[in-house]
Amino acid sequence: MLNMSRRGVLLSAAMATAFGLPKPLALVADAYAETPVEPTIGFYKYKVGSIEATAVYDGIWRKPHDPTFIKDVTVDETKAALARAGLTTDFMPIPLTVLVLKIGDRHIMIDAGSGVGQWQANATHLPANMKAAGIDRSQIGTILVSHFHPDHVWGLMEKGTNAAVFPEAELVVNSVEYKFWTEPGRVEKLPEGRRAAGKRIADVFPTWNNWRLVESGSEVAPGIRILDAYGHTPGHSVFLVTSGDDQLMVSNDTMYVPALLAPHPEWQGAYDQDGPMAITARRKIVDQVIADGMMICGAHFPFPGRGTFVRDGNAYAFTPVEI
Repeated sequence: MLNMSRRGVLLSAAMATAFGLPKPLALVADAYAETPVEPTIGFYKYKVGSIEATAVYDGIWRKPHDPTFIKDVTVDETKAALARAGLTTDFMPIPLTVLVLKIGDRHIMIDAGSGVGQWQANATHLPANMKAAGIDRSQIGTILVSHFHPDHVWGLMEKGTNAAVFPEAELVVNSVEYKFWTEPGRVEKLPEGRRAAGKRIADVFPTWNNWRLVESGSEVAPGIRILDAYGHTPGHSVFLVTSGDDQLMVSNDTMYVPALLAPHPEWQGAYDQDGPMAITARRKIVDQVIADGMMICGAHFPFPGRGTFVRDGNAYAFTPVEI
């Protein structure tokens, strides 16, 4: 359901454009309830042309507020942005949604979730919600990997043993991303806080023979093209899904928390490895989405992780789908 700020921002942007005003109007709309922290359903199905898409909820990171989360931005400023979007301000809500696409008889998953609690204790729901959605793990023949952050790839590995969860599936990733994380000597070059994750990746991923390294712009599956959105990580990628006249941009972490980065696309996140490059990629991808009038989904958007953007001056306004 739209809350006051979302509806107000969208009306403001639309009316400013219609009347040729230099900035959005400040409108007052009816108040709506705060968006629930967690959804009441675990999966959500929709169509992209003939492709069946299933958003599967993995869980949420109730991240304590941290003044370093957004560079040069205070906790009060991030709380204010959350409040304007109708989200809790008790913590930074970072949900995680995994997308499964059914194209013909193929099941293609985008990223693999956080590994049943390996990333965060509250992100454990992917296996049960996939089962509830009628998707068997053995049906997944291809996994498109956006980048190698733990909340996106720890689900590829079993806790403790690091055994492959999807040993028969083809794993597709941008070659830039793979080569960066597996380069000899890379772990020692990483910031201290990233070395443990970097070591796990470097120790495990090169031992698997089911990787397919691709270049930006390649068609990675029927109707799916990988596009670069570098900056969040060196090879962070998005996936453009096309079927007939319908398109969906699977944006992954390009605009990971829309409540913060839609009104402030210039903000740099602590997890953006190259902040200025991430900002450039953010604007490029969202501008393309708006220009082509397509839907967009993101791993950390409010569940089911799908919605639309419009311009709002030099920034954007995001409207999530209602469920």
